[in-house]
Amino acid sequence: MFSKELFGQRILQLRKQHNETQKDLAELLDVGKGHISEIERGNRTTTAEKIALICEHYQVSSDYLLGLVDDPTARLKPKRK
Repeated sequence: MFSKELFGQRILQLRKQHNETQKDLAELLDVGKGHISEIERGNRTTTAEKIALICEHYQVSSDYLLGLVDDPTARLKPKRK
């Protein structure tokens, strides 16, 4: 299940690992610094397009950002019928 808190924690962790400021990430996503702060605190999320940009920028899977898997490069395996 999706958690805004976990999503925000992962964004914060990735941003810090790459020695980037909230302003740096905000510029990449074309949003205000306050938007990044709200995401990192678990108060809001963002669009699918911006999630794709984050994944490309940090080289992680969207499944990781969304909390579906714990490995940053792994993807959720489809259920077999």
